Amino acid sequence: MSLSTVIVAACGSFFCLNVLHAAEPQLASTKPNILFLFADDQRADTIGALGNPLIKTPNLDRLARAGVAFDRAYMQGGMQGATCVPSRAMLLSGRSLFRIDEKLQRDQTWPEAFARAGYTTFMSGKWHNGEASLARVFPNARGVFVGGMTDPLKASLCNVTDGKLTKPKLAAKHACAVFADEAIGFLNRQTGGPFFCYVPFDAPHDPHIVPEDFPIRYDAADMPLPGNFLPQHPWDNGEMMIRDEVLLPHPRPPLALRQMNADYFRYISYLDAQIGRVLDALAASPYANNTLVVFSADSGVARGSHGLIGKQNLYEHSLRVPLIISGPGIPAGKRSGAMCYLFDVLPTLGAICGVAAPTTSEGIDFGACLRDPARPARTELMFAYRNVQRAVCDERWKLIRYPQVDKTQLFDLQTDPLEITNLAEIPAHAGKLTELMALLETQQQHFGDGKPSR
Repeated sequence: MSLSTVIVAACGSFFCLNVLHAAEPQLASTKPNILFLFADDQRADTIGALGNPLIKTPNLDRLARAGVAFDRAYMQGGMQGATCVPSRAMLLSGRSLFRIDEKLQRDQTWPEAFARAGYTTFMSGKWHNGEASLARVFPNARGVFVGGMTDPLKASLCNVTDGKLTKPKLAAKHACAVFADEAIGFLNRQTGGPFFCYVPFDAPHDPHIVPEDFPIRYDAADMPLPGNFLPQHPWDNGEMMIRDEVLLPHPRPPLALRQMNADYFRYISYLDAQIGRVLDALAASPYANNTLVVFSADSGVARGSHGLIGKQNLYEHSLRVPLIISGPGIPAGKRSGAMCYLFDVLPTLGAICGVAAPTTSEGIDFGACLRDPARPARTELMFAYRNVQRAVCDERWKLIRYPQVDKTQLFDLQTDPLEITNLAEIPAHAGKLTELMALLETQQQHFGDGKPSR
């Protein structure tokens, strides 16, 4: 059976992969190309086809209809406020939170492993893991923003030439449009052989700025408050005054929050339009039938959920990311509840493509879930933020522990996916609380987290 196009998109938390079926589904032996689209701070619940009735995301919708969307893909957390740094380091290295080198200088990365296997690698977009590693990890890169956040209409971008970064120059248009232009240019220049094209956009990270003439707009008056909105978090979670959390005052003004989310949705729609341009270029290329497309994101974000604004917390809205994988051999229009980390994604693609893993990669191969979306992947996940929050979940239950203020939350995600009702102090759930506290400590040991959770 020949391998057709696989599309992987990263932004929030979904993966789509379309696979043709024989009597026993098999991924083709010919090495597929990879187009990896990655968003910045996009919640998993901001895609129309995956259940959001308000947002306009026609291109992400077509990805979701073409492949498998993972409803429980997660980033593992961070030891700093700029969680996109560890998240991207985990993605590219396949290493877990407590073992990553955030600057990507110590260990070999997955893009390097693909290059060693004969892939032409390319990136255009945001690089937040230090200048020193960029030219090694992606010796072919154009239109790169090296940093965390910027006004995307005034972004300074550089290239990698002869193993060195060029002097940054002011982009002539919105940064996301440049990233899409460069990805399209790369696709048009291909003359054969497999490729790995990585496009890490800096949208929809704030500031939520799009060109004035972009036609899609959202009226703040029509924006609903999140279902788990609170005026403010019920206690100090250890990170209440970081930059993200002072973007709006405490308690959160509902009108200002509605306007923030209207701007956030508009930026996601603009990102969707740039992704559509890249997907159209792929469809018109000779590689349309042999490319894995992935979409995902480095993290979610609160935007009013639980009284929070940013992503420096361990609730589902901030940890869960969109993950869609589509392409030949993968069923179309399917949803999977299989749990995985972002750092499992490239190990899975590597297994599909026959690429030997870096020796330090820890991620698992969840390729079986692409062939059968009903199959499970990981059975439990552990999360951390700095030294102030720890969490663990299984397929149903979630525990969040705040050791420095001795607070605990227990949620039944099956009946309470928005994490509204804390069951930790209800006697009937004492046994489950004890069980998950023990699981948390076991997972901390497994991942090398030496900080006490009690």
